[in-house]
Amino acid sequence: MPVAEPTGPGWCPSGVPVGSPVVPPASAAAPSSPRPSADPRLAVVVITHRRRAEVLSALERLRDLPERPAVAVVDNGSDDGTAEAVAAEHPWALLVASPENLGALGRDVGVAALERALDPPPELIAFCDDDTWWEPGSLARAADVLEAHPALACVTAQILVEPGGRQDAINVELRESPVQGPSWLPGPALGSFLAGASVVRRSAFREVGGFSRRLWLGGEEELMASDLAAAGWELCHLPELVLHHQPSPARERLRRRRDGVRNTLWFTWLRRPVPAAARRTAHLLSSIPRDRTSAAGVALAIAGLPWVVRERRRLPAYAEARFAALEESQRRSTARHYG
Repeated sequence: MPVAEPTGPGWCPSGVPVGSPVVPPASAAAPSSPRPSADPRLAVVVITHRRRAEVLSALERLRDLPERPAVAVVDNGSDDGTAEAVAAEHPWALLVASPENLGALGRDVGVAALERALDPPPELIAFCDDDTWWEPGSLARAADVLEAHPALACVTAQILVEPGGRQDAINVELRESPVQGPSWLPGPALGSFLAGASVVRRSAFREVGGFSRRLWLGGEEELMASDLAAAGWELCHLPELVLHHQPSPARERLRRRRDGVRNTLWFTWLRRPVPAAARRTAHLLSSIPRDRTSAAGVALAIAGLPWVVRERRRLPAYAEARFAALEESQRRSTARHYG
């Protein structure tokens, strides 16, 4: 069943200025506040959609972490009783039940809910999906590193795939990132990040306006990462941080591929110079499967062209250099594909 675009009133009105928080209706959050965190520097935002069993398991693991983080759970319009189950089994968490599927924008809603519920709100936000969980101690380590490096906006963990704890293929690309960063970075510099495996600085997240409501899900991180770079923020990989991922069988694979194609094209023409955008577009069109899903993604990208032209802001040279450095690894990548 198609999922409506996240344009509902009260959740993310069109034309939200950069840096403005997305605020959920007060009636959508229960209880009035999450549990206090044992480490007040950080909190966790989890988004979920129609994965009741998975999110309940993820919350059990978050509840038992030594950091005892405050947690906001955003239920993206589930119709399988997810919100009711979370409220009943995990009353310690802050629940926001959206009437519609907001995609990545659910993370913005979770951050806004924590800002309203906690005084003072934590400066660091760890994102977590409903089929992932953080290794004990990783969140505290991320907080230590971000606290020690005030120009660092985001740290991304290594990912272990469960069952079995095997290395995700993306870890090699993270460790061997060709992006050049300042010498003070505590790990390899990154051009982008993996939202479900990262801890971000809330002030940086707010400065660039959070996730785009247009992109929904599927490569939505690139646009935010580029705007962070343009604003002078750094991103890096910290292999000592560990996130476990047990891929859920409930995945909208074709929709994610369609939107991933669309979002890659949109980001490329929103921020990259024309020659670079043309190169990446040519590579994308030559590498994606030739089927209806890919065609639909390209068609959606073309339909959004007036918006892209209106919103296009070419990256400054120092930010563009990060994405230029990634072109070859993106062409050779076995972890990032549209199969």
